Amino acid sequence: MTTILDSRPDGVPAVMSSTPATTKVIIRMNDTDDSVAEAQPLVEVRRQTGGLRMIDLLSGAGAAVASLALTQLLVTQLAPINGPIPFFVIAYLLFVAIYALLVSLDESGPVVRDRIVRVIVHSLAFSLLVTLAFVVIFTFSRGVQALPHLNFFTQDMSLAGPLDPLSDGGVLHAIAGTLIQILIALAITIPLGLTTALFLSEVPGPFARLVRTIVEAMTALPSIVAGLFIYATFILILGLEKSGLAASLAISVMMLPIMIRASDVVLRLVPATLKEASIGLGAGQWRTVWNVILPTSRSGLTTAIILATARGIGETSPVLLTAGFTASLNLDPLHGPMISLPLAVFEFVKSPEPTMIARGFGTATVLMALVLLLFIVARVIGGQTLAVRERRRARLVALRRVFTISWLLRNPLAAKVAVGAAPADTGLDDPAPILEESE
Repeated sequence: MTTILDSRPDGVPAVMSSTPATTKVIIRMNDTDDSVAEAQPLVEVRRQTGGLRMIDLLSGAGAAVASLALTQLLVTQLAPINGPIPFFVIAYLLFVAIYALLVSLDESGPVVRDRIVRVIVHSLAFSLLVTLAFVVIFTFSRGVQALPHLNFFTQDMSLAGPLDPLSDGGVLHAIAGTLIQILIALAITIPLGLTTALFLSEVPGPFARLVRTIVEAMTALPSIVAGLFIYATFILILGLEKSGLAASLAISVMMLPIMIRASDVVLRLVPATLKEASIGLGAGQWRTVWNVILPTSRSGLTTAIILATARGIGETSPVLLTAGFTASLNLDPLHGPMISLPLAVFEFVKSPEPTMIARGFGTATVLMALVLLLFIVARVIGGQTLAVRERRRARLVALRRVFTISWLLRNPLAAKVAVGAAPADTGLDDPAPILEESE
């Protein structure tokens, strides 16, 4: 391909073009002298900003093989190190160092630091996933002997002992106790937590700063201290007997700081423009809170409730101090001892009998399944957007109209009364045409 470039008076070409192939460029300096030159075009190199490249795979594989080989040489020939944990720690450190060295051969300093941070972050995430999977699988494998028995879910331990087989006894009393205690604790924690979080975010001041400081200090409160507080105040001083209510109060003390802190963070994320728009339209502060702030932060507040529930549902020592231990079913939270699932696990695994240990791990599996179920329900409720709620309301209205029409068609006398009734009384815009068409 030939490209003719006319030069400006200063002798610099005015136009330049390039093609993927070799281009013959003719620079016309004047009318009498032509110069012909061969030029290679400038081809822009495409950079890959995402995905996984082959060089990354090769660098990671090479670093992994080299780190394992060096670690094996180190622990067998140079240093007397035994055990899988030291081996993997040394191998991981060598892997990061060798991978950084391999990446530095082809990339610049910022890219090397980025790859190191990426490897560390992904390694931590993978370690947490492996740990969670190990806990779930190990617990389920140890408790699978008790789970197939139906009596495990429908009976209590009042008529079963440590030497009885798994076909006798169950954890119904612990399941009921956990549900009762956590529901009472949520009924106490949610209003107090949301009100306190709204106070901290909407009414700033010296007192709000004091409350925030106390809440942050209570976040690290040991659970045994919360149990001792309820035991000393409500049981010893006020005369409340050991019961599910006392255990719920102790659990609420543990859940309240988590609920307040998480809710406060969520409420602070609501854009200030939404509040200003609501106030500019004439709404008051608390009407703005009810109609703007709370609906906007609904999903975040649900997450706060989930975090607080996760903290309270697994407590053992507060329940042992405030509710005591019982082997029978007790559905009265005001009188008598009431056991929970974590406390049942604690009591079961203390026994040296294999059947009791299997009951303990089976109870732990039931606790994990119960927590997962509560989390799913809370996420479904909190994840509903305004559009989803409007569609559900429209479906309910349409379903109500269908049932009303079918009932009117089966009752001619009621249909005649409905024709003369107001539309609001029947839920229909105008029932007469519909009834005439159906006839």
